[in-house]
Amino acid sequence: MLTTIEKIVFVALALVSAGFTVHGFKLIIDSIRKGRPAPELKNVPASLLNAGVKVLFQQTIFKARKALSAIHMGLFFGLITYAFVNLFDVLEGLVPGFDLVYGGAHIPNAPTGLINAFNLIADVMSMFLLVAITVFLIRRFIVKDKALDYRENILLNPKVKAGGQQIDSLIVGAFVIMHVIAHLMSQSYRLTNGAYPFMPIASFLNSIFGTSETGVHVAWWISIGWVMFIIPYLSRSKHTHFFMAPVTLGLAKQNPRGQLDPAIPLKVIEGQKFDPGAKFIHDLSWKRALDAYACVQCNRCQDVCPMNFAEGAPLSPSALEVNKRYLLKEATFGSHPDRLLLPLTETVISAEAVWSCTTCHACVSICPVGNEPMADIVDIRRRMIVDGAELDSGVQNALQSLATNGNWMSKGKRLRGRWAKEMEFPVKNATEEPVEHLWFVGDTASFDERVIPNTKMVARIFQQGGLDFGIMYQNESNAGNDVRRVGEEGLFEQLVEQNMQAFGKAQFKQIVTTDPHSFNTLKNEYPQFGGKFEVKHYTMTLLKLFEEGKLTVKNKLSNYKVTFHDPCYLGRYNGGFTAPRKLLEMLGVEFVEMPRNCENSFCCGAGGGQIWMGKVAPGERPAENRIKEALTTFGESTNEKTQLFIVTCPKDMVMYSDAVKTTGNEGKIEVRDIIQLVAEAVGVEEPVVAEAVAA
Repeated sequence: MLTTIEKIVFVALALVSAGFTVHGFKLIIDSIRKGRPAPELKNVPASLLNAGVKVLFQQTIFKARKALSAIHMGLFFGLITYAFVNLFDVLEGLVPGFDLVYGGAHIPNAPTGLINAFNLIADVMSMFLLVAITVFLIRRFIVKDKALDYRENILLNPKVKAGGQQIDSLIVGAFVIMHVIAHLMSQSYRLTNGAYPFMPIASFLNSIFGTSETGVHVAWWISIGWVMFIIPYLSRSKHTHFFMAPVTLGLAKQNPRGQLDPAIPLKVIEGQKFDPGAKFIHDLSWKRALDAYACVQCNRCQDVCPMNFAEGAPLSPSALEVNKRYLLKEATFGSHPDRLLLPLTETVISAEAVWSCTTCHACVSICPVGNEPMADIVDIRRRMIVDGAELDSGVQNALQSLATNGNWMSKGKRLRGRWAKEMEFPVKNATEEPVEHLWFVGDTASFDERVIPNTKMVARIFQQGGLDFGIMYQNESNAGNDVRRVGEEGLFEQLVEQNMQAFGKAQFKQIVTTDPHSFNTLKNEYPQFGGKFEVKHYTMTLLKLFEEGKLTVKNKLSNYKVTFHDPCYLGRYNGGFTAPRKLLEMLGVEFVEMPRNCENSFCCGAGGGQIWMGKVAPGERPAENRIKEALTTFGESTNEKTQLFIVTCPKDMVMYSDAVKTTGNEGKIEVRDIIQLVAEAVGVEEPVVAEAVAA
């Protein structure tokens, strides 16, 4: 079809396009490689293959925004189809007589059936592409979906504030529309014999515009010319994720969700000395630099961030990744390499936002390409601690108490087991006599007067179920989960050492915990320090006691209408969704599920050291938002059942009990630990007289 001169021009332009594309991706790869070593990955080819399957079937995008995800799937398959369309268009231009219209009638021995099928798919997918891209452009530029925006108090790169993302979206949107229309017109102008049933859209256009050899040439050049422009442009725009998303998914974190990467890389390159954490962009691991290029900039992570709900908190995980991308792009493709020498707290996320994160993992779990903005925040905290950054007074006091007393509540070590000495039966000291189950109680359950009654009831239920258990009394220290996520790596290792020494004194078969935060770090992070234990959350232990017949339900609790909150560190981090729900089913309550549940559960706002904060952001707190969600879930009560908000975490007991009061919902909903329902169902009561005497 093309003349000789046109072919020469095409080859020259194609080489230029390929050169710019290769150059662009080489710069990106060089930039990524400047990052620190990341934890080693195993079986990378299989992981990449698995990621390719996930991307091909768009499995990761349907975690949220179902309707938009379906439209995105149509867009994705349309673009995949057009990869083949463009290949055949080029062949039609370069190879004399190569023409697929009318089933390839001009090609000797052409597989007519296959060609007709391809032409029909390409024609229909062209319309899907046009509809899908139009929907997304309307959403961004006409409807102006607020989910794509950032609040004024969130740190943004100046180019993002100036509309850099919108410009990228407009360019690519215009490309898709013009490219598809030009292809359809090129095909329609080829239809010399009128309508062709396997190209219904092209046939319709042909009925309007007719046949034109000149039209074929012009439309072909517009269509393919756009491709030669857009491919190198993609390496310089936010749409790099087309190529990087499958890679970052394939190279995603393989160690447990609840195990943070080390503060200092385990692998040292050419004798390099690394400081803990991250101050500058390339202090982050190469994988986290890759995250920035893979980011779709869809803001799904922002949608689920609990601190983004608190209007005064300047945190957006999406803004963090977007700012990283622009920072790297300015240094790689622009004239601002000096910006790489600016602290991350000035370029990608404000210091205030760094300390807002609850480390709930929601942003990581929802990300369709497997990015880890939360891990970046922890690394930034680590360096800020090392550099002596000013800390919130509450956090500072908590860390000092943890270093001195082994707990964050400024209580003497000997007071940790006081509640056990007030019990009506002896609670074994696991460091002095063998036990089957070592109960790691945790700080809040040991010291907080609002939670201690529940702690005592756990002990009574364990006793009732014949569980051979004991605690470590003053030998137990805080497990360190939140200490590590605040960034105090040295203190975390100190607490680990103290607990490992205590475990060494004890004889036990498995650990049971009351606190999901302790459960997470004991299960996932202590093995790095030699602490390879079987660790269970107390809901799992309770369920086993019921299933073995050691506990039986004597009183069905049909007078309660309950909903359940999944703690982040039990549920999202460790998949502990089943045991609490099975227990509630056994107890006979009327159970209703909140919209945000299991993997998509909301956060109480206490994690990542937030419970220690002396100063909190103004606006609605996450726990208050969650209580309102529970009440909405219950709806208008039409019976006399008591409405309960069930928790399985001591911190949740504190956060949500306070939230009921601050939202003015006392008398409408009551926060209870699941152990309170278990006790009522099995007939174990609190011995009022005995405790009054002890007091």
